[in-house]
Amino acid sequence: MAAGRRRVHPNLGNGGNNFAGNNNIFSGGNARSLSRLNFRPNLNQEDRGGTRPTTAPSSIGLILVTMFLHLCKKSLLFDTRLKVAIYCGTIFTISLVADFVIMPRTYFSRSDNALNRYFVKWGWGWLLMVTVPWIVLTSHTLGCGRRSILLKHLARLVLATFAWLMWTRLFNYIETNFGRCVNTKEAQLQFKFKCLQAGKFWNGFDISGHTFILIYSSLILAEEGSSMIGWEGIKDLIMREEHTRITPNETSFGPLRNLSDRDLEFLKKAHKVFTPYLRALFVFMTVQQLLWDVMLVSTVLYYHIMIEKFLGGIAAVLTWYVTYQWWYKLPKIGLPPPGDGLFKYNEVKPQHDLKLGLLRRSMLNKNINRFMGLPIRTCQDNLERNVSMSRQSEPETPPPPPPPPSYRSI
Repeated sequence: MAAGRRRVHPNLGNGGNNFAGNNNIFSGGNARSLSRLNFRPNLNQEDRGGTRPTTAPSSIGLILVTMFLHLCKKSLLFDTRLKVAIYCGTIFTISLVADFVIMPRTYFSRSDNALNRYFVKWGWGWLLMVTVPWIVLTSHTLGCGRRSILLKHLARLVLATFAWLMWTRLFNYIETNFGRCVNTKEAQLQFKFKCLQAGKFWNGFDISGHTFILIYSSLILAEEGSSMIGWEGIKDLIMREEHTRITPNETSFGPLRNLSDRDLEFLKKAHKVFTPYLRALFVFMTVQQLLWDVMLVSTVLYYHIMIEKFLGGIAAVLTWYVTYQWWYKLPKIGLPPPGDGLFKYNEVKPQHDLKLGLLRRSMLNKNINRFMGLPIRTCQDNLERNVSMSRQSEPETPPPPPPPPSYRSI
């Protein structure tokens, strides 16, 4: 077997002697050869250009956390409009059946069960316990420490609390003033307090406050939790923006382009510090939303009549729609929606751009046969390709010289 020859880089000058004995190339003696090297390291010079940075590799723990958060998003961030339709349809149909069919008694049919006593009775407190820190951390990060932005986001919870108090007082007023004391005609007992104090039964129109708070809390959790969509990608946006700002002759077109250097540094630190806490809060919000759904099914099966539960659900849906779907989306006079701040990080690419890209791709590929996304080369295509390559490889021959002139004898 013939011995293989070692190929020496032509820029190193004297063949293999530079590798054998001349170490002055790397010590600075031979400046001419050093200047010819393809790579000239300089530890004192900062790299202000190059390719865009990539995301750091993820650990196994982070991958497992991301997978678990993905499952939580599937539950909590379920399409709210479809969720509203499911709530209303379930309350109407199952409650109507439960009014005529005696449901089997279970632990949830008891009014003193643990979930009803310690969660539903204090449902609004549990809701504020998780949504207040969630809004504080998200708005403080997205607003880059602006207190005005933080207060505007917290105003949504203030308005929701006011709406909850207003509806519950209205439900209580209707039950108290539009009812009667059963099995008695005494005028002094035709008041709810007097009737109950006398040991009688008050028959009033009791709109279900439990149905209202369970549905309204679930919709608030879904709307506020939508700030988590795209939250993990803020880290990549910061990294790209920093790279763009230190790269000369490059203009930033990202969502963070309008932030000052101070705001960008604040966003970087706040996002790194608060993200683990937001992940834990998001899991707690998901668990709370599942508990509300379980208790809603229990309420639908065992408590109130259909019309009382249906009106309570309609009040919750109407309040959610007026606030989150209409008022908070007004550009000037409305409160900021969840996830709003000094920049947009969870915007969806417009549909017309997607359609334009698909149109261009179809125009480019309309005359190419493909299989599983790869072009199919036919025999004719291969023949034309070989002919064109052979023509390119043939040397250009000069044209033949003209024939010598012929002289006729006179």
